[in-house]
Amino acid sequence: MVSFIFGNQTVSIFHFNPFLSTMNQIRRDVFQAISDPTRREIIHLLARKTLNLNNVADHFPISRPAVAKHIRILTECGLVSVETRGRETFCQADLKGLKEVSDWANTYKKFWTEKLDALERYLDEDTPEEKP
Repeated sequence: MVSFIFGNQTVSIFHFNPFLSTMNQIRRDVFQAISDPTRREIIHLLARKTLNLNNVADHFPISRPAVAKHIRILTECGLVSVETRGRETFCQADLKGLKEVSDWANTYKKFWTEKLDALERYLDEDTPEEKP
């Protein structure tokens, strides 16, 4: 918060961080966030190390504002956290949010494993054995 005197009144202004303020208003779906290949690559980059927004943007052939929009979407669903230090915005992966995706995928993995095992048993029962 920044305070200054305007006339004979003290006026306080809160530091505005568009990433954090938007995150409090919207909770995006993790599946929606990872559906975009650019956002998946951003997660991959940030999983290795914390980068500032300019460093993230350097890895892509799109504009810095476009990268910032991708970061905002990842922040809104909890896959990336941002921190402003001075004039720079640093981004860090928060991969706990991917547990939802992992749980969902594991449900279907179990389903298909059971179905394929049942098919294998059925085929083994129905296949006549070859005589020597």
